[in-house]
Amino acid sequence: LFIYITKTNSVNGKSLNGKGFHHVNVNGSLYPAKAKSRRHMWEVKPSEMANNTLNPIRAIVDGMKITPNPEKPMIALSIGDPTVFGNLPTDETVLQALKDSIDSQKYNGYAPSVGYLKSRQVVANFYSCPEAPLDAEDVILTSGCSQAIDLCISVLCNPGDNILVPCPGFSLYKTLAVSMGIEVKLYNLLPEKSWEVDLQHLESLIDERTSCLIVTNPSNPCGSVFTKEHLQQILKVASKHCLPILADEIYSDMVFPGCSCPSMASLSSSVPILSCGGLAKRWLVPGWRMGWILIHDRNDIFGPEIRQGLVKLSQRILGACSIVQGALEGIFNNTPPSFYNSTISFLKSNSEICFNELSTVPGLNPVMPSGAMYLMVGIDMDHFPEFKNDVDFTERLVIDQSVFCLPASAFEYPNFFRIVVTVPEEMMVEACVRIREFCQRYYRPRSCELDQ
Repeated sequence: LFIYITKTNSVNGKSLNGKGFHHVNVNGSLYPAKAKSRRHMWEVKPSEMANNTLNPIRAIVDGMKITPNPEKPMIALSIGDPTVFGNLPTDETVLQALKDSIDSQKYNGYAPSVGYLKSRQVVANFYSCPEAPLDAEDVILTSGCSQAIDLCISVLCNPGDNILVPCPGFSLYKTLAVSMGIEVKLYNLLPEKSWEVDLQHLESLIDERTSCLIVTNPSNPCGSVFTKEHLQQILKVASKHCLPILADEIYSDMVFPGCSCPSMASLSSSVPILSCGGLAKRWLVPGWRMGWILIHDRNDIFGPEIRQGLVKLSQRILGACSIVQGALEGIFNNTPPSFYNSTISFLKSNSEICFNELSTVPGLNPVMPSGAMYLMVGIDMDHFPEFKNDVDFTERLVIDQSVFCLPASAFEYPNFFRIVVTVPEEMMVEACVRIREFCQRYYRPRSCELDQ
C-alpha cells in the first residue's frame, strides 16, 4: 500500500524520480520491503467458504438416477415454486403495481442498501400490530427471504458458535451456517404431534456458544402451524436461556381456515426476534426477489449494535430490487382478500386430496398439514424391503411412475418424503393414483403378520 504525494520535488534536498513525486509506504520507509519470490506455477484454489458450502437438496437430488417412465408424463411434486405449472398466477393488482412502478421512472437507480425509507415504512405499516409495533427503522429490505435469513445468521453468529435448527427443516439454514464456520444443532419435530417441537430435546442442545434459535412457522417441509400455546412454550425456553430468535415466517399468512398463526413477536416482549418474510409465497412471485427483516427489540437487547451490523451487512450487496420496492405500496394496499383466500382454499383442497388418498395406501403415513404448500409422508420401510431408504424409494418412484417427490433425507429426516401441493388438482389426483399403484407393487407384509 503506497501513498502518492504530489508537488514534491525533493526529500532532504534530493530530487526523486525527476517526476515531481515520490512513494512512501505506510510504515514510513522510502521503499517497500522486498517482495516474496513469485510463484512459478499457477495454483488457484477455491476458498474455504466455497468448499464448505453445500446444498443438501442438490447433493441428494443430483446423485439420484432419475429416468422417468417414458410411457407416463412426469409429475414433479418436488419443486417449492408455486408458479411452475401456471395454475397459480399472481393477482392482476400485483402486476399493475409493478407496471406503475416501472412507468413512474422513479425506481431505476440504486436504492439505499436497506431499502427506500418509504418502502420500509409500507412494510412496517402492513405488519405492525399493538403487541409488536414496527416503524421504518425496524425494517430492512432484502433480495428475497433467503438473503434476509443470510443477514440474520451473519449478524448474530461467529465462527465456532452454534445455532438451533428444526429437524426436519429448510436446508438453507445449514448451507449458510456451515459455510460461515457455524455449527448446526438439529432439534426434533414430532410427527405424531403435528410436528410440534420436542421442547426437552431443544433445551438439551443449548450451551454457552448457542447464538440463535431458528423457528420456522408455518413449516417447510412439514406444512405444520404451531398453536399460540406452543409458540409461547418455545418463547419461554428462549427467554430462560437469553437466546434470540430468527423467526422464518415467509408462510405466515398461508394458513388453512380454522388455524391461526400469530407472529412470534406478538407473543413476547422479552425475547428479541428477527422475523424474516417476503413476497414470494403469499403473493406467488418468488422470482421478484423481495424479502425483509422485521426487527423486534422492545427491551433494546439487540441495541444499536445489531441494527448497525445488519446495515453494514446489507451494504455488501445492494440486494432488494428497486422497482419491486416501488411497487410494495400498491401490492399491499390493493391486493384483494379474495386473492389470498382463493390461494389458501386451493392449497387446502389439494392437501386434503393428497392426505385422504395416501392415508389408505399400505405402508404410507401422511401427516395432514395446516398451512404453507407442503405435506410430509412417512414410509414404513419394513414393508418395502426392496428399498434401502427414502432416497432409493423416491428414485424408483420416478423410474416406475414418473412421479418425483423429494426424499426427506434432504431435510435430514430419513424415511419420509415431501410433496408440494401447488400442482393442478388433476395432476395431484393422478400422482396419488400412481403412488398407490407403486406401493401396492412393492409392499410386503412383515414376517410376523404372515405368521398370523
